[in-house]
Amino acid sequence: MASLPERIGKYKIVREIGRGATAIVYLAENPYYPEPVALKYISFREKGKDEAKWNRRMLKLLRAESSVAGKLDHPNIIKIYDTVIEEEEAYIVMEYFPGTSLEEYCSFEKILPVPRTTSIIFKCCMALDYAYRQGIVHRDIKPANILVDAEDNVKITDFGLAMNVNKKSDRDSTFIMGVGSPAYMSPEQIKNYPLNQKTDLYSLGVVLFYMLTGRLPFRAKNPGQLVYKIINTDPPSANTLNPDVPEPMDVVIRKALEKDLYSRYRNGAEFAKDLSGIQFKIYDENERVPDSSRFAQIRRLPFFTEFEDVEIWEVVRFSTWRFVEPMTQIMREGNTDQRFGILLEGEVELSIQDRVVDVIKPGEAFGESAYLDKQEHKQMATIVSRTEARYLEITPAALALASEECAEHFQARLTTSMVQRFSLACQRLAERGEKATRAVNVTVASMELQLVDD
Repeated sequence: MASLPERIGKYKIVREIGRGATAIVYLAENPYYPEPVALKYISFREKGKDEAKWNRRMLKLLRAESSVAGKLDHPNIIKIYDTVIEEEEAYIVMEYFPGTSLEEYCSFEKILPVPRTTSIIFKCCMALDYAYRQGIVHRDIKPANILVDAEDNVKITDFGLAMNVNKKSDRDSTFIMGVGSPAYMSPEQIKNYPLNQKTDLYSLGVVLFYMLTGRLPFRAKNPGQLVYKIINTDPPSANTLNPDVPEPMDVVIRKALEKDLYSRYRNGAEFAKDLSGIQFKIYDENERVPDSSRFAQIRRLPFFTEFEDVEIWEVVRFSTWRFVEPMTQIMREGNTDQRFGILLEGEVELSIQDRVVDVIKPGEAFGESAYLDKQEHKQMATIVSRTEARYLEITPAALALASEECAEHFQARLTTSMVQRFSLACQRLAERGEKATRAVNVTVASMELQLVDD
């Protein structure tokens, strides 16, 4: 690791506070200014072909950030103080803000209370509204470019991709630049259409959804599918993924993520006004089971081995937690009830026509036959608890709210469970069956080829 430089230009370097693929950020001191500053430093000393191409891009980003952000003076936008570009190095000096990026709060286990998230996004709305009134569109709004501290002070940063709408300039998009995050791009940005402030409001709507639910509104296995969803599909309801989200918030999110520019928020102030009108429920946190505890219980179950963490958090949100006393009938043979369960603790018995077929252990599914039977939707067996039991109850309506990946994992695991249970039943039946007919002919498909030595 390279040693810490004593000075860069006139700035005394105190310590390193961040490092990326192309730049290092230092905490520094200006001899003529009492407050510390952040200094983003880039070296151009590598002269290879690829490095030279990337250096030209970085120079363009630095000049854009300096030119655009230097015109902005708002409490929720990072201030730019100085930019120096030389042959072998360049650096930009900005306001030092001791916060963390919103990436910290975009996972289920670290979701902020809804009022705090709303307050943070409200401030971003007003900052973007101000920026556009100065003719500036950010074009790369995402959690990594929004900083927040413990008091929920907010700073939007990284204006390297910003566009001055009052200036005639090249229409270079984030795709052309090879940077940016497609998951946060508006439909018009993906299509490389002319942009205005509404593209930033769309991206901010994506950030709001992510912070409220712990998942992006549009997810896909490859960039092509992601682009298709952003352009053609509607986002899921945030309220169904996180019941703490007030239903009116879904209306705000839908308007922010409108594909039709004329139906989207006209400006940040309008977006902020609707956020400020949402009422929130107040909960006693001592009376609620922490979601992190439920996540840990589910994560340990064999049924969920192939699920990703984000999918486990989805299950935490849409499943119902049940407790039953011993000798309680949970499901009845022949019913068309499509609920199914995943056992957390205890034992439950599966029986058909008053005969025990199987005993379900923690981590196994039960009652899935009616859900998998797409014609009659009938429960194959009666389910009765042998002991006190806790289980996750999942309904088709709840599962319909899951992401495609999560639903596919459920379908695969439930099908496997049924096949294994059917195989076990067949083995038991075989023990009581008559002796099988011995084959004298073998079909080609059944033949096995073997290598033999001469």
